[in-house]
Amino acid sequence: MIPNITRGARMGGLMVYLASTDADKTKNAHSDPHLVAGDAAIMAWYDDGVLDRDDALAIAKHLDQPRKTFGVEVRVKDVQWDAAMKERVFVGHKDASVWHCSLSLRAEEGALTDQQWGDIANDFVDAMGFTETSGKAQCRWAAINHGTSENGNHHIHIAVSLVREDGTKASTHGDYTKAQQTCRALETKYGLEELSTVHATRGYERAEKATAVRDEREMHRASLARKVRASASASGSEAEFVRRARDTGLLVRPRYAKNTTDVIVGYSVAERPARGERPIWFGGGTLASDLKLGALRQEWADSPQSAIDAAAEWNAAARNRRKVITNGPENAVPGPQVWVEYTRNATELVERLRALPKDDHATWAKAARDASGAFAAWSHRIEAVPGPLAATAAELSRTAQLRAPRDHGKPVPLPSIAGTAMLFMAAASKDKTAAQTALMVQLINTAFAVYEMHQQAGRTREAQRIRAVVTQQLAPFTATMPKPVLVGIGEPPAAGAGTEPTAADIGRRGMAPVRPGSVVPSTPERARTHQHAGPDNGPVLDR
Repeated sequence: MIPNITRGARMGGLMVYLASTDADKTKNAHSDPHLVAGDAAIMAWYDDGVLDRDDALAIAKHLDQPRKTFGVEVRVKDVQWDAAMKERVFVGHKDASVWHCSLSLRAEEGALTDQQWGDIANDFVDAMGFTETSGKAQCRWAAINHGTSENGNHHIHIAVSLVREDGTKASTHGDYTKAQQTCRALETKYGLEELSTVHATRGYERAEKATAVRDEREMHRASLARKVRASASASGSEAEFVRRARDTGLLVRPRYAKNTTDVIVGYSVAERPARGERPIWFGGGTLASDLKLGALRQEWADSPQSAIDAAAEWNAAARNRRKVITNGPENAVPGPQVWVEYTRNATELVERLRALPKDDHATWAKAARDASGAFAAWSHRIEAVPGPLAATAAELSRTAQLRAPRDHGKPVPLPSIAGTAMLFMAAASKDKTAAQTALMVQLINTAFAVYEMHQQAGRTREAQRIRAVVTQQLAPFTATMPKPVLVGIGEPPAAGAGTEPTAADIGRRGMAPVRPGSVVPSTPERARTHQHAGPDNGPVLDR
């Protein structure tokens, strides 16, 4: 169950909106809006009949009465975006006596009865401290159900006046965190699908999806996140990341620290718009929590020179000028041994992950992030439209995003597969190779290790999503790949030991083989590039 909190000043306007069935005046088509819960007086006056505008205004008048009677003002800071200063600035205070929260279920959960929603709403406002159970005078409130949204989510809206019956103000300190915690408890109490308390992904505006559907394309946010993730995973430095992001076709611009032009504290990206259109920018943190610049920098070496190089590339990108370095590592040709090394690293990583505690969230997030980056890079390289590789990258990225990263410490050192994204980005041909198959097998094994972790931790939804994307979308793709040739790290396998399953076999079976050695091609194929590689730009094995 997902809570979404907003604040406002007009109780009448909110209630009229919630009771409206005019599709031109609402974000979602409301059907049969009716009360399912509220304070004692509200429930005594109104039954479960459909509300009209007059009902909505009468309810709003009742909810707002204590505020008007006592003449109490509830104000919050008003912070607005200043285009000239390019930052949010304080402009004063504004009225905010109306507290509004929607409680929404995923479409797959179906609908609840009015009785169930009523019980949930009463428990929710109790837990948020708006009723007499808090030991204080109650706030007046009402909960309205108006059916299912256009996305299929059954939900209710709760409106609360923040002026209590005795004229005191209700506190909303920490209400976002408290609402999340309350929803987790209510999910357990009412047998609803329990969302993760560890992982959290970014949402999107309804208009984003509607526009994408209208234009018959992927949402910009999803496309941008995949390209940024691929570029970051393939890069060994911040400067290289900027260059790679530009190479994917992204527009990139830095966010500078105040009064500086060389201290970069964030970034934004946009798809290159069609002629005559303006780009739509998204900050890295709005794409995914692990794509913030600070999070990305944890993967790169930090030195004064690297900071200077990065600033130069950021400034060139901001001014739409040529890249400062034109023969960087992104233009190097990975040698055959690099494919062997990363396949071995990936094999060892899977073995180490199977022994990793399920509650080492930071390390699991790092492994999922690296695997997601590899699938994202390969998707960018060969998928003209988002396909199974993009879907797998997106699903693994959910595990890469922690709700509170600072609470989980740093990941333990494990064999690195971050550079696998570099290999896929450098592939000169879209033809599938035996080297890619060998690496693919271990990436699938990594995905199933993440699946098993979620399963053991009781996060059934996360586990099912990963299994579904691998078995239903990735398996048909891997069936088209050439078979790898078995080459052991140490002694060759004994005769009769059998052949290694193909990536398609693993994908369909939903399990990974556990054996020593590594699946690598007998003759790794060299990636080709049409760009010149400098003499000192050999591949880096450990990113």
